[in-house]
Amino acid sequence: MAKQKSKSRAATKNDKKTQTTAAAKRAKKKTGSGRSTKKATATSEKISNTASSKKLARNLPAFLTASTDMDRLLATKEEWSKKLLRPSPPGVLRALNVGTSPAPESNVVGVGIGERVENGRHTGVLALKFLVRVKYGEDQLTPSDRLPESINGLPTDVEEVGTFRAFQTQDPQDLLQPSPPGCSVGFQHPNGVAVAGTFGALVKRGARRFILSNNHVLANENELPIGAPTFQPGFLDAGNPPSTRPIGRLSAFAELRATNNLVDCAISEVSDLTLVTNSIIRIGVPAGVTQAQTNMPVHKFGRTTRYRVGFVETTMMDVLVNYRMGTLGFRNQIIIRGLNGEAFSDDGDSGALIVERNTSRAVGLLIAGSSSHTIANHISEVFRALNVSLS
Repeated sequence: MAKQKSKSRAATKNDKKTQTTAAAKRAKKKTGSGRSTKKATATSEKISNTASSKKLARNLPAFLTASTDMDRLLATKEEWSKKLLRPSPPGVLRALNVGTSPAPESNVVGVGIGERVENGRHTGVLALKFLVRVKYGEDQLTPSDRLPESINGLPTDVEEVGTFRAFQTQDPQDLLQPSPPGCSVGFQHPNGVAVAGTFGALVKRGARRFILSNNHVLANENELPIGAPTFQPGFLDAGNPPSTRPIGRLSAFAELRATNNLVDCAISEVSDLTLVTNSIIRIGVPAGVTQAQTNMPVHKFGRTTRYRVGFVETTMMDVLVNYRMGTLGFRNQIIIRGLNGEAFSDDGDSGALIVERNTSRAVGLLIAGSSSHTIANHISEVFRALNVSLS
């Protein structure tokens, strides 16, 4: 027994070499070169994807698949999905929130199979469906921007869905670090009244940065002194005892008058830029400014109603608005209505930035409204009054 355990060192070394060589041969035979391994993996994934698609296709209603060449439709779906859906590489974030272009490589966010819908009517025809961020008008498309009406004799369908995002649980009424536009802000009322409005946008004047909102949200309708702190969240949302903090100090406001007002706006200067961000909740960083136009689709994120979509009804409306200081007259205001009968705004949304939905360009600053209509200042007038621009 002792002798069997005491092989020579040379023999042991040779045995190990033989075992290592044999193992290497087995591994090489099993996997081949690295390139072959990658090719095998890609082929395996393709087979797996095709099998998965065919399995799902069996769940489609029979009336849709009866007269459809499913193999050809599935192959076309795989081809166009690979062609148009190109995820960003790890560590490279695509700027999904700063508008889009009609180019399919930028505008298409989904490729699949579904029933074709024409003018809101289901047709009973199975089609290759393209989901797009924005469904542009024919006059806005170049030949290279147009998606084909049919591919290899197969019908197609285009549906607008917006930009897909992972839903966040960020509550605009919470204490947020950093604080984004769309969240709750306000002042400390001298009489202890709890109030709150909306942080509209981060703006700048030279190297200085400011929180933009309304006069009545940051300056208490002309009453607060320059330098008064702005809190996030506003005291209405801070709880008891209050969980809030100052994130800026009142720097300037357009004075509210009895008549001929163009704007209700104010800014608070931010000294610590780690406390704020310029990316509006659910909307992103505004991509500049533009003039509001009738029927323009717009959206906003406010402290109360959060994300809402609407359209501009008119851009030159003179209105009377009830404030605590009295009924004030405003000239040439933007009027917005929500889609599908839904209110575009409510109490606490004052100060929200209103953004053109198709381009992410700012058009207005929300100041007031009713249960059916929202009033906004033209953003160009706001920036002119405060001598600021988007940050």
